[in-house]
Amino acid sequence: MTPPQPHDHLHLDTGGHHHAAIMPHPSQSPPWSILRMTVVSRLGIALAVSALLWAFVLLAMR
Repeated sequence: MTPPQPHDHLHLDTGGHHHAAIMPHPSQSPPWSILRMTVVSRLGIALAVSALLWAFVLLAMR
């Protein structure tokens, strides 16, 4: 029986990057932004988060 031949286990994974190393990633628009929401929507979200946090506090004090 012959000894096993040395072989390399290095796998080069170059998928996913399609730009030069010195260039930054291209910008992508976010799926949503709080800055693009209307004032009424922001206030509604803030009120809902506040109510949820108060419910958590009151439940913890119980």
